[in-house]
Amino acid sequence: MPPPELVAAHRKAQHAAKAVLRELAADIGPGDTEHSIAGRAATALRTHGIREAWYYDCPALVLLGRRSCTSVSGRHYRPSSERVGRTNLVTIDLSPSYEGHWGDCARSFPVEEGRVSALPKNPELAAGVSFLQHLQSAMRSWARPQTTFHELAIWTAREIESRGFVSLDFRGNFGHSIATRLEDRLYIEAGNYRSLGEVSFFTFEPHVRAAGEAWGFKHEDVFFFDAAGALEEL
Repeated sequence: MPPPELVAAHRKAQHAAKAVLRELAADIGPGDTEHSIAGRAATALRTHGIREAWYYDCPALVLLGRRSCTSVSGRHYRPSSERVGRTNLVTIDLSPSYEGHWGDCARSFPVEEGRVSALPKNPELAAGVSFLQHLQSAMRSWARPQTTFHELAIWTAREIESRGFVSLDFRGNFGHSIATRLEDRLYIEAGNYRSLGEVSFFTFEPHVRAAGEAWGFKHEDVFFFDAAGALEEL
């Protein structure tokens, strides 16, 4: 288990990100764009005491519409001016850093009638949200400290394929360890035989779309194992 003071420091960044995502979900409207949402997200993070972003100085990576299927590095990201409209999907991925301690949190928000819908009626939107809820819950029940990054990657890929979804990540991974330098991250990918318990924290962030559909869904949280080996969300 990471030291309690380290958990507390990372939680400051992660809890700020979660608070900002809740605020944005209540505020997104049909006239919004990736650009306007990303700007509000950066302002809100500063309000919550977050002045830095660890991911290429990109505090908020916002993708909507067909671009929600795009997997892009923060190094190259530029927000678009496409409007949300009446029915859409908006994915917001935040990378806050609090005194060098990273958070990492992403959510996909279904939009119906021009507002974020917690229980979407659109079948495609509902299916994407439901599948990610299943995947996150199943991972929490399945993963153990001795589980390798490789094993988690293979398990996740099989879950995605068996449910009729397709993985979209441009690096072919499903998350990474939390580090202090970008190049030190360990990825949830095939061939990485390090165990999850060897790192202090890791993210789980599959980016998926249903086969043949147009929207890409993501839900990301940060996890660690407690002293008893139980998985906890940061």
